[in-house]
Amino acid sequence: MRDRVVIKWGGGLITDKSSLCTPNMTVLNQLAATVEKCHDAGLEVILVHGAGSYGHLRAKNWSLNDGFVHNFEPPKESTLTSQNEAVEQVRLEMLELNKHVCTALERFGIQSRVHPPHQWAENTGTDFTGNLDIFKPQKENTVHITFGDVVNVEGPKQFGILSGDDLVVRLSLELENVKRLVFAIGGVDGLLRIPPEHATEEDLIEVWTPDIKFEGIHQTDIDVTGGIGLKAARGSHVAAHGIDVVMVNGGKPERVLAAMLGNPVRGTIITHKQ
Repeated sequence: MRDRVVIKWGGGLITDKSSLCTPNMTVLNQLAATVEKCHDAGLEVILVHGAGSYGHLRAKNWSLNDGFVHNFEPPKESTLTSQNEAVEQVRLEMLELNKHVCTALERFGIQSRVHPPHQWAENTGTDFTGNLDIFKPQKENTVHITFGDVVNVEGPKQFGILSGDDLVVRLSLELENVKRLVFAIGGVDGLLRIPPEHATEEDLIEVWTPDIKFEGIHQTDIDVTGGIGLKAARGSHVAAHGIDVVMVNGGKPERVLAAMLGNPVRGTIITHKQ
């Protein structure tokens, strides 16, 4: 069985978060090329991608992360009339974004096996339920893909957001032969000691443990998951089980590739304090 690497493409990296449902095809094509090169090196890639402008904006406006809200008042000027309609719309939008991801991969001869979470997973957080056997090893030039999504939730909440950052934890720890987890993020080289707008190259935290403070951008006005803080926490949990975890600037495809191959790279190595 080939070694496997789990890669998370951040939603803010592959979309324009300021504009509803707008992909960044330049970045998607660059990232797809790194997958091809990993396949050439004998690695199997499991891809998880975020939502960005395809999920966060609408999910935030409709409070989908809070679950069902009795007598919820629809946002003004919305063509939708209920949270349930919003759930279905976000799911459709995520499938649309995923098509752009698959199209980019197809340009490099890579076939996709797509697993939308609302079709196979239930509940939120790392304790979600779902059969991970669907991610069985694939033939060469084929990649498993899943993504953050609105899933059904047991009990009165009815639905909620299953983050891609929670998906990568289970995929990394429960699938065989996963050697590395890579977070490709947008706009920064990794975790920083001070806010990104004031940071220099010296402010990069090259090795991070949970006791080290950092600053990052978390767009609470649109983000319905935990931002970079959730990535760090989930990555540390994975690292505690002996899997290499690194966070790199996804706008630098050569760094993404190096991280996926396990080579030294500028970024943040995520560890777990023993």
